[in-house]
Amino acid sequence: MSRRSTTRAVRTPGPPRPPGRALRCGHVARARRRRPGGHSAARPHRAPPGRRGARDPRRPPRAPRAAPAARGGPHRPGRGRGAGVTPAEIANSLVFVATAEDGATSPLLVLASGGHRVDTAKVAGLLGVTSLEQADPDFVREHTGMAIGGVAPVGHPVRLRTVVDASLGRYDVVWAAAGHSHAVFATTYDELIRITGGQTMDVA
Repeated sequence: MSRRSTTRAVRTPGPPRPPGRALRCGHVARARRRRPGGHSAARPHRAPPGRRGARDPRRPPRAPRAAPAARGGPHRPGRGRGAGVTPAEIANSLVFVATAEDGATSPLLVLASGGHRVDTAKVAGLLGVTSLEQADPDFVREHTGMAIGGVAPVGHPVRLRTVVDASLGRYDVVWAAAGHSHAVFATTYDELIRITGGQTMDVA
């Protein structure tokens, strides 16, 4: 009986693997990045599932903001209508240039209901000044520190002589500009008089 010669296949070694790579499941896997010292690099913070969009606890909290106004401004009709507020409930901050008999001029702030227009001749007569003219943007900015459309009743560099429209007293809540054309705050007629030191008057 003849013997069969058996041969065993010998696997020749392949080329050396590049450093930093490992063989896993027949595929070359990417080595994990490591910091000097052998520690794995920290992954960026991510909110757990179901809490995406949650505030990162490492960030400071946002500052509170005044209530946003509806389209328009405190000097423009339509402000607050989106929130169910009528124009008459809005205290428009109107700045006028008051001219005295000797020609001296001074700013005058009129908090007027948005439901009607200010009768400047009537108000001038009641205040004892020669005339009242609507102030231009530069005059408004100089004496209030704010832009037309967002002048608040208070917070000016120097307290302004103020007239408060008596018709605002018909409402439990009135709305006034909060220093920006897109921000308002709720207050009352009595509170407006108190914080401004204003004189009540029928301005229409």
